[in-house]
Amino acid sequence: MIDDITRISDAAPALVLAATTIDQLRGVESDLLGKRGSLTELKKGLGALDADGRREVGAALNVARASIEQVIETRRLELESVERAATIAAERLDLTEITTSRPRGTTHLVTQTWDRLVDVFVGMGFTVAEGPEVETDWYNFEALNIPAAHPARGMWDTLYVDLGDPETVLLRTHTSPVQIRVMTETPPPIYAVMPGRVYRRDTADATHMPVFHQIEGLVIDRAISFADMAGTLESFTSAYFGGSIHSRLRPSYFPFTEPSAEYDINCVFCEGKGCRTCSQTGWLELGGCGMVHPNVLRNVGLDGEEWTGFAFGFGLDRLALMRHGVDDIREMYTGDLRFLEQFPS
Repeated sequence: MIDDITRISDAAPALVLAATTIDQLRGVESDLLGKRGSLTELKKGLGALDADGRREVGAALNVARASIEQVIETRRLELESVERAATIAAERLDLTEITTSRPRGTTHLVTQTWDRLVDVFVGMGFTVAEGPEVETDWYNFEALNIPAAHPARGMWDTLYVDLGDPETVLLRTHTSPVQIRVMTETPPPIYAVMPGRVYRRDTADATHMPVFHQIEGLVIDRAISFADMAGTLESFTSAYFGGSIHSRLRPSYFPFTEPSAEYDINCVFCEGKGCRTCSQTGWLELGGCGMVHPNVLRNVGLDGEEWTGFAFGFGLDRLALMRHGVDDIREMYTGDLRFLEQFPS
């Protein structure tokens, strides 16, 4: 029996190495060590031996079994590695960066405008603040001096959300709620801009979309005057549009500022000479501005006798249209590559 054990033990490595798959290896293992395997059959003959024979043959069987198990385990690890590599190769996804020989994507025209505006204001010393697009009535209207019965609510075509009490939760109609959040969460002085997406119940046409983008600015400090606001807007205009473009302010009304003004700039197409775009006036309306209303300061817990400030805002989409001479805002959202590829970032 010792000779048979030696023969099986010596032949086992070659049989194991001949297996090229896990299934074949399982078959070899069963032939050698299974219930009807070669070593197992020899083990059944131990009962016919005397005590010394059983001891000698049993020890030889154990050594042979351990040796064969080690060879099988080593081969199993090798085959599993090979199969794993084959699976990885078959399921491989090419995530390498697109080469310059293929078309590359670019940031959207509105995103480009957003980034440029933020860069200009950050360069002027402003920080950037953001807030939720789903707002409460208090942040969007009441804190901004627009209570429930105020006629100015008609200035915004509001989209309400079916949450809480009726008409208490809405998609923000402007980015001004972020100003309220900044003033309630950050002690003055405050110099911040708030870019973001806003929503109104508008029908899409050449100049309107139900979803569009705004950027607003807020300054709260001691002894801030209307002249500071005018100077800030003029500095921004020159920095963003170039030294040949200037700004002017016209009296207007907004419930959250007093006094309020419309913010105009020289027509960027004719530089103030008069053209079809500016209706021969030489000016383009860009947005609104004004000194923060005392009621707004009171609503956020600031003392209007100590702190004053101004706010301004304008549409990012409109600014993109003017800067690039686009005459229909809907062009920016059709996904037409022929249009989008004209504005690489």
